[in-house]
Amino acid sequence: MNDIKKIIEELVKFRDDREWSQFHNPKDLALAINIESSELLELFLWKKAEEANKEKIKEELADVFSFAFLLAEKYNFDVMEIVLDKMQKNAKKYPIEKAKGTAKKYNEL
Repeated sequence: MNDIKKIIEELVKFRDDREWSQFHNPKDLALAINIESSELLELFLWKKAEEANKEKIKEELADVFSFAFLLAEKYNFDVMEIVLDKMQKNAKKYPIEKAKGTAKKYNEL
């Protein structure tokens, strides 16, 4: 079992032990990802990046990952597969020779 599957297994056990599956529909999981990512962003608000509290960043990032993994589990997505597939698509949209060293979007390269 890979690490991601182990994490998802633990998240599902945590959720199911508390009978929270009833609240974890795809819409609410997507909303939770957005809310937690906003909480992550808030840690950087009005600060230089190096001033942000690393412990709080870890906690909020863990929340974002947790809800994202639970959403993937809801749809039976293989996280490793969908991330690698997306990287392949992005490699075509952002070829090294055009994208290296620039923050331009693919349609501006």
